[in-house]
Amino acid sequence: MINPSANGWIDKFFAENNDNFIDFQGNTLSFYEDCRTTGFIYGYVVRYQLQNQINTTKWSYDEVTKVGFLNTLFSLYRIENSNGTKENFINSVYQFYKIIQPENLNFIKKLLPEGTYSSRLEKIIDDRIQTNNNTISKNFSHIITNALLFIDVLAFEHFLKNEILPSDYLKNVESDCIKIVSLALKIKERKSKYDELLVKLFENSIRYTKFNTIENIELSEIKLIRHTSLLEKLYLLDIAQMALWSDEKLETNEENFLKQLCLELDLEPSLLNKSSLEINEFIGKYHSEIPFFNYSNPIKHFYDQANKNVTKLIIRNKDRLTKEIKESGELMQLLAKSTTKDLSKEEKKKVKKQILDICKTVPSLTIFLLPGGGLLLPILIKFIPQLLPSAFNENLDD
Repeated sequence: MINPSANGWIDKFFAENNDNFIDFQGNTLSFYEDCRTTGFIYGYVVRYQLQNQINTTKWSYDEVTKVGFLNTLFSLYRIENSNGTKENFINSVYQFYKIIQPENLNFIKKLLPEGTYSSRLEKIIDDRIQTNNNTISKNFSHIITNALLFIDVLAFEHFLKNEILPSDYLKNVESDCIKIVSLALKIKERKSKYDELLVKLFENSIRYTKFNTIENIELSEIKLIRHTSLLEKLYLLDIAQMALWSDEKLETNEENFLKQLCLELDLEPSLLNKSSLEINEFIGKYHSEIPFFNYSNPIKHFYDQANKNVTKLIIRNKDRLTKEIKESGELMQLLAKSTTKDLSKEEKKKVKKQILDICKTVPSLTIFLLPGGGLLLPILIKFIPQLLPSAFNENLDD
């Protein structure tokens, strides 16, 4: 039995499934549509691209996803190289990751010279799946980050076809994903405070792009013409579907947005219809099992869970946090001022900066300084009035 957390699991996976892989016979569309049924597109793997499925009942979610990630990359490799061997595939994936240098990950330590290509690839895949190592970030890693794993698959396809990967490829795909999600939420008629949080979750899950929340952008301004691969086009369409599905119903203007996106991507209307049918079928079948779809509003669930975790941290560190806040003269003045009037944008920035400085001095609160932690800072700020004797309000919540 394979143990995806033990050394040597990649070699064992191939040894045990040598004749078990699905042959897509070079058909990229069939491969992608099967990716939808595995759940990999949505960030939650429920089955593999294998003829006979593996028993994963004793595996953790990360372990299931790691095997699904490897399996998806190999299926794509076999489409481009029908006679490619396992050894050639592993070498190809390894060379592919050698040229990826994401700004927020230290890949140097993952590419140490010792060990086989298989063992080094195991470390890389482990890092790609377990991108969030702190308690706060893990609350939304399954919702968003693993859905964006398919960007690696898109980049690998480009690498296989062209034997190179442009330095801006990953940034462009990520950027366009966020822009499309932002646009999709912008045109929703029934907006909620969680829609903005969804965009922030995407922004905190990206690896290669740094930018602020996108505002006032139009679909025509996104350079969709640069996406020539069928996989790229279908994935961007599905990302939009995921964002719009969060309230479980498509309004007329949302349907029109998807039709226009389909047109801009130069996809046949039938592919949009099939995308909608397959995402609804997937959700209907696995609704009760998948965290992303297991709540009437998955983003609300994330927000509620984050509130609970932040509350626990504050209770455990209440005395230390209160002491540090009281000793910060300017911060106390700004908090006091907020009880009678709204703070300016600059003053709110000062409050957030000083609270982050305080978090640096309290070991348990340094998680707010890690990737994804800053996203939950407003929740921390909300609780501050409860720590202090004055009657503070929530004007700092912006």
